Amino acid sequence: MSATATRRLPPEATGEAAALLRAGELVAFPTETVYGLGGDARNGRAVAGIFAAKGRPHFNPLICHLPEAELAFAEVVPDDRARTLAARFWPGPLTLVLPRRAQSRIDLLAGAGLDTLAVRVPAHPLAQALLRAAGTPVAAPSANRSGEVSPTTAEHVLEGLGGRIAAVLDGGPCAVGVESSVLDLSGPGAVLLRPGGVPVEAIEALIGPVGRPLPLAAAAAVRSLRSPGMLLSHYAPRLPVRLNATAVGAEEALLAFGTPLSGAGAVWNLSETSDPVEAAARLFAGLRALDAEGARRGLRGIAAMPVPAAGLGAAINDRLERAAAPRGA
Repeated sequence: MSATATRRLPPEATGEAAALLRAGELVAFPTETVYGLGGDARNGRAVAGIFAAKGRPHFNPLICHLPEAELAFAEVVPDDRARTLAARFWPGPLTLVLPRRAQSRIDLLAGAGLDTLAVRVPAHPLAQALLRAAGTPVAAPSANRSGEVSPTTAEHVLEGLGGRIAAVLDGGPCAVGVESSVLDLSGPGAVLLRPGGVPVEAIEALIGPVGRPLPLAAAAAVRSLRSPGMLLSHYAPRLPVRLNATAVGAEEALLAFGTPLSGAGAVWNLSETSDPVEAAARLFAGLRALDAEGARRGLRGIAAMPVPAAGLGAAINDRLERAAAPRGA
């Protein structure tokens, strides 16, 4: 994340904005819904920077933006429903949640460690130009501080994120002004996770009945949604996780932060320099790697060293607590 003043780029500067994205910087850009806070979805540090810039308290899945359907479907596995909806509503304000392809290079943090990805093809001409020039999937939640109103102008972005991101590409006011509809097609039944720019009735006219989202309180209680909330079990490796470890045995794998504890059977260091942004970028990959290596070596669990709760540390701890929760919780 850039430490310099945020630059306001004119519409003709899409090439410059794309170069910033490829360099790992964060760039806000207009879509037909709201302004998005973009980072290279294949760059874990850029994705972690999105959460840091927003002050986002949880690692919710981010929507990955691509310029056309076939590029989106190169990252996920579409079914007939997805192709039908893409043919009708893409480019446009519809996000589809689909199974992640095994060969996808999108960073695990962008999908919050899940086996699914949320993908969208935006219709705004500047977004299209930027995505084509960048040549990479762009992860982009709304370009505002967490909990604040979504921005529909470049000025709104600067008010909330000025000095926290490299640039904002100014495309004027957004036409739709509400976020995209998010539809989960990862299971046999289609489920609307978030109402938005495409009415659910229009979706149902093409693919049949769509399940409605749970009320927010119920969704938070069961953590059942793929976007923005998720199942607890999706964060849980097969090996049990022990939190706040101050010592570790040879029969345990160690998820380290800073100087590792000695004696572990396997080690993955989130950040040798205790950098929470680096740690966030490496969290899900680390859990997967230790789970696999621990199983291969016959280890009995994963010990996680403490991570300070400030900044992104709160989100890291949230995910570790879910990973350590009793199975079936």
